[in-house]
Amino acid sequence: MYNNFNSTKILFLSLMMISTIFSISSMSMINIWMGMEVNLISFIPIMINKNNNFSSESMMSYFLIQSISSANFLFSSLLVISLTKWFNLMLFKTLIIIFMMNISLMMKLGAAPFHFWFPKTMKGLNWMNCFILSTWQKILPMITLSYCFMKNLLMLIAVISVIIGSIMGLMQTSLQMIMTYSSISHIGWMLMSLMLKLNVWSIYLIIYSFINYILMYFFKIMNMYTLNQMYSNKNSNLIKYFIMINLLSLSGLPPLLGFLPKWMVINLMINNNLILITFILIMMSLINMYFYLRITYTYFMLNFFENKFYSTQFNQMNLILIFTFMSITGLMLIPLMIN
Repeated sequence: MYNNFNSTKILFLSLMMISTIFSISSMSMINIWMGMEVNLISFIPIMINKNNNFSSESMMSYFLIQSISSANFLFSSLLVISLTKWFNLMLFKTLIIIFMMNISLMMKLGAAPFHFWFPKTMKGLNWMNCFILSTWQKILPMITLSYCFMKNLLMLIAVISVIIGSIMGLMQTSLQMIMTYSSISHIGWMLMSLMLKLNVWSIYLIIYSFINYILMYFFKIMNMYTLNQMYSNKNSNLIKYFIMINLLSLSGLPPLLGFLPKWMVINLMINNNLILITFILIMMSLINMYFYLRITYTYFMLNFFENKFYSTQFNQMNLILIFTFMSITGLMLIPLMIN
């Protein structure tokens, strides 16, 4: 996954995963906070990228925001302990404390309007670190959020995230920024699924991570970071089809795999009479779909020619081919998940 994938990075990556699993397995707020801190400390060295001038700025931005939100979470936890004399997350109902805790976790997630650090951080990372930050690093804050959340606040943040992610994505020329604002938009959908049904959130996260990995791994092996690089890259038409299918799957276009989690969330929202929020999320999803269609259309029209599918690329592209096939046929999973 990494260019310099040495034993040190393996150690920190393992530590990051163990700390996340430790925290989500605990019901003690202090243990969760400890896991967050270990997770932060272990991810910082993984972020180091000597080939990117923005790497140091990204690390500093990420460290400061995560430290501030962790301090806020710890302060909220100590207030709970002082009021209840217990460490258990399920034993308190104080709205102000829940509000403070929710805000700190939203900052950790990078949900709008607390997303200001997220694009800056993503800009200084390589593609595989972008993947970790936009998927794995969301698990711990969201699981913690599921223990105690304010319903109205969560719905508001979800709607704002989807709106900001969709509209800001239209203005970007960097592939990293497009994927960043796409991630912010998907955070909104995941927050709604988290509020309504945890199992649906799990399915959403797994499918989103899967599609995200296909695209980011592809951008990594093709060394693409901007739309201009993408448009000027004289790839075979087969590779262009890979990009098109997975971008449209990420946007939630039926009948691709990415449509499945959004369809499940829409069903849940309608069943809970959240009609207005459902309408807003669908409209913003259409905006997302528009700029993905615009990218794929331009990519095809600027460089549409027959080219040999080089054997040097084929071994790496085999994996992308398999994943893309799974992305196309993903709706076959519906009968297994409909209950």
